[in-house]
Amino acid sequence: MAVVLTPAGSSPVRKPALPALVPFLPTPSLGSAPRGWRLKTTREGDVAADVQCPAPLYQPSGPEQWPGSSLCAEPDVSNLKAILQSLVEYSQDVLGHPILEQHLPDVSLIGEFSDPEELGKLLQLVLGCAISCEKKQEHIQRIMTLEESVQHVVMEAIQELMTKDTSDSLSPETYGNFDSQSRRYYFLSEEADEGEELRQRCLDLERQLVLLSEEKQSLAQENSLLRERVGRPEDEGASGLTAKKLLLLQTQLEQLQEENFRLESGREDERMRCVELEREVAELQQRNQALTSLAQEAQALKDEMDELRQSSERAGQLEATLNSCRRRLGELRELRRQVRQLEECNAGHAERTRQLEEELRRAGSLRAQLEAQRRQVQELQGQRQEEAMKAEKWLFECHNLEEKYESVTKEKERLLAERDSLREANEELRCAQMQPRGLAQADPSLDPTSPAVGNLAAEILPAELRETLLRLQLENKRLCQQEAADRERQEELQRHLEEANRARHGLETQHRLNQQQLSELRAQVEDLQKALQEQGGKTEDSILLKRKLEEHLQKLHEADLELQRKREYLEELEPPADSSTRRIEELQHSLQKKDGDLRAMEERYRRYVDRARAVIQTLEPKQQPPGGAPLDLHALRTQLRERDVRIRHLEMDFDKSRSQREQEEKLLISAWYNMGMALQQRAGEERAPAHAQSFLAQQRLATNARRGPLGRLATLNMRPADKH
Repeated sequence: MAVVLTPAGSSPVRKPALPALVPFLPTPSLGSAPRGWRLKTTREGDVAADVQCPAPLYQPSGPEQWPGSSLCAEPDVSNLKAILQSLVEYSQDVLGHPILEQHLPDVSLIGEFSDPEELGKLLQLVLGCAISCEKKQEHIQRIMTLEESVQHVVMEAIQELMTKDTSDSLSPETYGNFDSQSRRYYFLSEEADEGEELRQRCLDLERQLVLLSEEKQSLAQENSLLRERVGRPEDEGASGLTAKKLLLLQTQLEQLQEENFRLESGREDERMRCVELEREVAELQQRNQALTSLAQEAQALKDEMDELRQSSERAGQLEATLNSCRRRLGELRELRRQVRQLEECNAGHAERTRQLEEELRRAGSLRAQLEAQRRQVQELQGQRQEEAMKAEKWLFECHNLEEKYESVTKEKERLLAERDSLREANEELRCAQMQPRGLAQADPSLDPTSPAVGNLAAEILPAELRETLLRLQLENKRLCQQEAADRERQEELQRHLEEANRARHGLETQHRLNQQQLSELRAQVEDLQKALQEQGGKTEDSILLKRKLEEHLQKLHEADLELQRKREYLEELEPPADSSTRRIEELQHSLQKKDGDLRAMEERYRRYVDRARAVIQTLEPKQQPPGGAPLDLHALRTQLRERDVRIRHLEMDFDKSRSQREQEEKLLISAWYNMGMALQQRAGEERAPAHAQSFLAQQRLATNARRGPLGRLATLNMRPADKH
């Protein structure tokens, strides 16, 4: 069944309910000649929804028959019923997805009142068939060409239709991409078991029969109505239309009868098949029960065989245990001797523990004194560093004051020389001014304030002297301006110089302190290397102690295993004779007593070892003589722990010394780099020209060297001013 779906030209408004599909239809009523969409059936029974077709479903003779006309409404209703029947048949026969009753629209409401909810249901069925047919990819591509809102409305309508089904519902994973990039919706049908499917198929067929019978009754009623209308006197156009409707209804009736017969025959076949399948299921269940009972019997027999096998193995083990117990009862004397040796060793450990406690008390007092002295030393070192920094700061300030005093002295000398030169110039000017006064005294008629006298004085002065005076005045102004600019530049350079010197002195002080710390760290590294060399001889003793400790631990483990086996064997032995029973009871009693003594001794050993470990952790471990008692296991274990702690401390000290060595190397590299920079700067200052040896000239050269060619040009322009 092929379904053709074409989008409308107008974009709809998105609504989440079923009537949201109605805006796809431009005309409001299907009974009033819908010009915007058309539903038609082809010869093969195909269903098509053409949303852009302008032709109506039926062309009436005039506009007056469109709205509310019964002659147009009845063919529309019958046509919609045929379309709905085709959709139901296609969904059930071809797709295998029966449609429930609540999903079927009421075509009478659509034909008479154009109910939007029923129209939405019908369009939902059309969309469901379109995305499930053979040309579903083509329809999905057409849906993808719609707008974003339209795609969402179509998707929600399809999902609402699919989610309403329970057993035959479709999942949204078999359908195409509603988005142009990545949004794909697939709706796959969930398959159930074959029996469930057949049973559901039978129910659907019965439901279809009921629907067909109802449809048949409605068609019969409509046929009777049409026959009554045929008997009435009407015009030829109405009679022809009625005849066509009658012929169409008869054809549909015949088709429905054939379909009814076919469905009844199919229902009988499916019912027989269902009966056969149920019989096969019952036989398989009986066979499964029989096999289950046989499996349970086999499992019970297997469990009995396993129990018998375990019983035989346990009997053999008990016999071997009895023989070994009789053989090892004679070793009890050796165990007593070992217990006595352990008691003596315990007494030695107690004495050793007491000595270690005394040493711990002495070491605690010494440690407190050592910590106090260490704190004092650290405080004194901090004070010494602070005093050194203060001394360096005062030296730097003193040096700055000396440089300022020298600069002020030079400035004073320069001002004195300038004062002498200005005094000479003033004397010359005074002499030049005295000449017109002498003339005025000789001739009182000549007034020095008059213009004539001024002109006469100007004429009397030589031209070279006038030019010299003008040049000196201009030069004096220029020198004053340049002196103010130089004074400002000098103050700025002096400030930068003081900051640089202060930073340099601070770095030198820090470098000197770092050198002192470096020497101290080197001394510590040498001490650590000596300690490591001394510890190298002690590691050999620790290796021997470890080897002996392993041997003693192995022997102790073997003795524990033997005692455990003896206890187990004595508990499990059941001798037939009374004498052997009495003897075994005595041995068990003695063994229990010895076990209690051993446990008490082990408990005391554990307490002593814990106390000794606490003492050893606070004190430096001492070298123990390798030659001890062969069974002094706990002492050897304690010594081994001491060696391990010592090794860990040495490893930590070695790591610290390595980090200090790396820091020293970094400090040496930075100091070497600073020294190279200082030497390079000093060599550059020595290569400077002879006329730029003053302090300000050196600063100008350094500034010009940083600024480049422009700085050198500025220096060349400033040289005449420096000479003046």
